[in-house]
Amino acid sequence: MEYKDYYKSLGVEKLATQDEIKRAYRKLARKYHPDLNKKEGSEEKFKEIGEANEVLKDPEKRAAYDQLGKGYRSGQEFRPPPDWDAGFEFSGGDRAGAHEFSDFFESLFGEAIRQRRAEGARTRFRAKGQDHHAKVLIDLEDAFRGARRTVVLKLPELSEDGRLAIRERRLDVTLPRGVREGQHIRLKGQGAPGLGGGEPGDLYLEIAFAPHPVYTAVGSDLYLDLPVTPWEAALGAKIKVPTPGGVVDLNVPAGSRQGRKLRLKGRGLPSRPPGDLYATLRIALPPADSAAAKKLYEQMADELDFDPRENLMREARQAERAGAK
Repeated sequence: MEYKDYYKSLGVEKLATQDEIKRAYRKLARKYHPDLNKKEGSEEKFKEIGEANEVLKDPEKRAAYDQLGKGYRSGQEFRPPPDWDAGFEFSGGDRAGAHEFSDFFESLFGEAIRQRRAEGARTRFRAKGQDHHAKVLIDLEDAFRGARRTVVLKLPELSEDGRLAIRERRLDVTLPRGVREGQHIRLKGQGAPGLGGGEPGDLYLEIAFAPHPVYTAVGSDLYLDLPVTPWEAALGAKIKVPTPGGVVDLNVPAGSRQGRKLRLKGRGLPSRPPGDLYATLRIALPPADSAAAKKLYEQMADELDFDPRENLMREARQAERAGAK
């Protein structure tokens, strides 16, 4: 998927005001409208500038896009980083259909638009204010124990001269014990003000976990890579393993191979029932950085009848014979 430079599509600078973006879009839309321009490629150009305008006319989408796009050029191979939109607050009521635009647009805004349109369908007959949505990154330890944290959200706004500005909003949020990635926390009345004296909308915080140096969460289960020595894997051993609830003992069965998963029941995130922790064995070889270590390796080479490539060579020969038939 290629990165799209929406500013280049409209022919405006990145510091352009919203009025300048509006004028540029209207001018190009008249020039390339399929009803007025029958030249080859005009329809594709019309779609391109329509997509660019859909993002840049909206201060919320534009602010998130600006942060994402630092360092990218138009046409460059692109994959959106995980949680690229964390911390940005988005309002509801999008009328855009993500299916009308490119895969690039869909990868950035498609899911958020679908969620906000669903919320809007439930509230459009009331005077309640728009619901807002934001993704927040939390530490996995906060999900394990529960916590009270201050969340800083970026709220895009237009300055008096029509330029994009970012206002920060700080909220004290209670993170319940066992909260999972992808779960939404509702903050009642923290969305947009209501119309005609109606009640304000709500703010929905989508939980995402910040990268952890040890654990990876999948639902309520946790995974970690566990280094073991060759002799621990071959002979079996009882070793210490970290878990969010403290260090525990784990039995490594004799004859364990690289990649084997060992389960610690109930040692994942709190839930009903609690999640499990899975330790994936990674066999670590000691370095041959001393005379004694080299001697041990030489002794193993002489005394152990072991060829790690035996199956590989046999399968290669079988494939060669099958191909010759």
